[in-house]
Amino acid sequence: MDTVIEVKNLQKSFGNMKILRGIDLKLHKGENIGIIGKSGCGKSVLTKCIVRLIEPDEGEVYISGNDVLTMNDNELTEIRKKVGYLFQGGALYDSMNIRENLEFPIRRTQFIRHRQEVESMVVEALENVGLLSAINKMPAELSVGMRKRIGLARAIILKPEIIFYDEPTSGLDRLTAGEISDLIVEIQEKYQASSIIITHDLKCAKTATNNIKLLKNGLFYAQGTFDELSHSDDKEIRDYLT
Repeated sequence: MDTVIEVKNLQKSFGNMKILRGIDLKLHKGENIGIIGKSGCGKSVLTKCIVRLIEPDEGEVYISGNDVLTMNDNELTEIRKKVGYLFQGGALYDSMNIRENLEFPIRRTQFIRHRQEVESMVVEALENVGLLSAINKMPAELSVGMRKRIGLARAIILKPEIIFYDEPTSGLDRLTAGEISDLIVEIQEKYQASSIIITHDLKCAKTATNNIKLLKNGLFYAQGTFDELSHSDDKEIRDYLT
């Protein structure tokens, strides 16, 4: 199975606080990995180090076989085109309508001159999340769940090979959270996308991931499928998953 992300001995500290103490991780093509753990344990720091939004202190990071930590700015921009990121709050631009929010990454990263092609990409992304009717609305007109869906549409509009989901179901009611989890699975199947999903939502972890890693004290304390971890002999692991 092809490896799309490989992380070796990744370490990161802020001052005297050691956040990541030597993380090893492999993400394979078409796989969804869930990362769980207590708030502040370093889940988001890990994903941001992978794409160099945060510079790690030590370690190695490879995306599609390319050494991310030795890249210059232009090379890093190219590799980031392969990556979609769903931020926890959606991170939509309040001053832009939904159409403009989705056009933004296209115009920033691709030399597409024809309006019809851009429009087609926007429509497809919105249809994928079931919100084509919101194309001309402003973010403030949408519910939290709808903004999450629009954020997801923006994350997938360039059909990235890799998607990072940062708490994709946080702040949502149970029904809407379930719909978002199902959408993550649909995107995985439709585009063979490979994803890392940071979540506190155990139902999301169970539904949307192939494997789960429990981050504790800067290292992966346990890993396996949801069922494997939930039946672990380690009471601490079982307690976290129940």
